[in-house]
Amino acid sequence: MGRFTYGSAGLLALSLLTACTATTATRQAVKPAAAPAVSVAVIPGDRARDVPTEEPVVVAADAGRLTSVHVSSDQGPLPGVISADGTRWRSNQTARPGTKYTVRTVAVNADGRRKESTSTFTTVKAAQTFDIEYITPNSNDTGTTVGVGMPIMITFDKPITDRVAIERNLTVQSSKPVQGAWHWFDDRHVDFRPTEYWPAYTKVRLDARLAGVRGGEGMYGKRDVRLDFRIGREQITRGTTQNHVLTVRRDGKVIRTMPMSAGQGGAWKFYTTSGIHLAMSREAVTVMTSPGIGPGESGYYQLTVYDTVRISNSGEYVHSAPWSVGAQGNSNVSHGCVNVSPENAKWFVDNTLIGDPIIITGSPRVLEPTNGWGHWQENWKEWLKWSSIKDGPTVGF
Repeated sequence: MGRFTYGSAGLLALSLLTACTATTATRQAVKPAAAPAVSVAVIPGDRARDVPTEEPVVVAADAGRLTSVHVSSDQGPLPGVISADGTRWRSNQTARPGTKYTVRTVAVNADGRRKESTSTFTTVKAAQTFDIEYITPNSNDTGTTVGVGMPIMITFDKPITDRVAIERNLTVQSSKPVQGAWHWFDDRHVDFRPTEYWPAYTKVRLDARLAGVRGGEGMYGKRDVRLDFRIGREQITRGTTQNHVLTVRRDGKVIRTMPMSAGQGGAWKFYTTSGIHLAMSREAVTVMTSPGIGPGESGYYQLTVYDTVRISNSGEYVHSAPWSVGAQGNSNVSHGCVNVSPENAKWFVDNTLIGDPIIITGSPRVLEPTNGWGHWQENWKEWLKWSSIKDGPTVGF
């Protein structure tokens, strides 16, 4: 009996030992597998040539996330943004033409193992470049304060055929966001205005990111341009050729009334145009000559006038006219300008901003949208006919 009991205990101990050994071995066998290595894809592909400048650079990570992406060249970096989940990077500016770019990436997998990669691509060469020839308000006068009717006006030095590409790279920011749109008057002129006048006391910034942007076949933008200006108080001047009075309102309150004399009519060119004019310039002295009539011809005149505010390209001004003070407030005797007294003219020049609306009514001759800054002569539907990407809100800043 005793031997049998001893043997049973030994067998039991051996069985338990064997069971423990097997369990330990099983635990060691289910050790977690390593995370897969991260892979990175870059578009354009490595050593790609003649890449369009407007084609975005895209970097994608699979089985991991991007920690850094740098796209560099001897023309400067190409900036971009990594997505929130870290799996995508996309450039957000246009590449320069005829430029070799190097793309350097760093990515990690779930275990934190790094993978670095480098690739290159070269953009298409430019046969020619285009530039902004002129911009209004003046781009050299940073901080300019203008009236609530002021459009942004851009003139290019070469004809533009790819209008969509241009508009996509013209960004308007304003401290009080507005709805607005660009409008092409021809293939060299594109202007921006809001649906209604700018809100008073608004800061405005234009970023024309045109470096490398395609403007036409083989033609690319030369540089980027930034313009900053401010909208001043809301001042709107109204007058009619029938009651012969100009009324100036500032922020909704009448601040001055001025007797006036408008165009006498007869010949079409001697009517003052009806419509929403904008103050285009303020001049201490202006020499005016008869339109379409030369020296020695009947009706020719050349006058030196003072304290003038230009309101169209067809020779119309609000200006000092001491010779017509007797007619101001009761009749129209001018050749098309708006005559006011010397005192009122001096006040008007001193208190007018470029871009202030000056609205004249009562004349059979209507201001054309292309006559000076007649932008507000088109309603919004008409304005949008000549916009490539239509309207949208400005970006706040």
